[in-house]
Amino acid sequence: MNAYIFPGQGAQFTGMGLDLYENSEVAKELFEKANEILGFEITKIMFEGTAEELKQTKVTQPAIFLHSVILSKVLGDSFKPDMVAGHSLGELSALVANGVLSFEDGLRLVAKRAMAMQKACELQASTMAAVLGLEDEVVENACKEIEGIVVAANYNCPGQLVISGEVEAIEKACEVMKEKGARRALMLPVGGAFHSPLMEPAREELAAAIEATTFNTPSCPIYQNVTTTAVTDPEEIKKNLILQLTAPVKWTQSVQQMITDGVTSFTEVGPGKVLQGLVKKIDRSMTTASATL
Repeated sequence: MNAYIFPGQGAQFTGMGLDLYENSEVAKELFEKANEILGFEITKIMFEGTAEELKQTKVTQPAIFLHSVILSKVLGDSFKPDMVAGHSLGELSALVANGVLSFEDGLRLVAKRAMAMQKACELQASTMAAVLGLEDEVVENACKEIEGIVVAANYNCPGQLVISGEVEAIEKACEVMKEKGARRALMLPVGGAFHSPLMEPAREELAAAIEATTFNTPSCPIYQNVTTTAVTDPEEIKKNLILQLTAPVKWTQSVQQMITDGVTSFTEVGPGKVLQGLVKKIDRSMTTASATL
């Protein structure tokens, strides 16, 4: 069984999607439609923009979504997942790829999500940090000891957990993690505390948009970040997608569950190979590949 997995923020690079645009009429049409829906030429930034321009949340999220989703559309009949999953933002790409959302609705939700998160980031100084070399439980317990908001946000693979919260609390947490034996505890260059209670204003804003959008029955199960189990009910998918903004991304647990349910290979759809690396760290025996034209 093969799982198709979709990357999140951080996988972007200058020139992303250009090969699709130049080599596929289907891709070209979808990119042009995206420019129209977004109201600015995202293709220009994706194909020629600087790393700085690509790093803006309002650009990054739609850019990664477009690269992933358009690639899945271009693959046509060869795109046959038994199950899908996406890391954070990638969950929306996965939902378009398995037929839950239309391309247009998916892109509108991604744009809304990006702007809502950007606004939430501006309300309070907040950030994230990667903690390497500690057991999940040690990190979770350490977060509870620290004054202020600091929570486990991304369970990426064993020994790699990202924490999220107020700047001062995260700085303190990095010191504490090192004292507890972390190999590294380093602040990440992100705009805010994603997947933490500080994203509550964004969650409320996105919830209204999700409730107003049609969700179809998927062609295959999605393993969502919040529950880590196979989901096929559109209403449940909606609920989990809303919770995702303030809840942790349980990537390790999702991959482990997919393996328990029979997956033997993972295909990453979109820019970069970050998720393939994480899958290998979770289970070396898995076959991984990038989706290509």
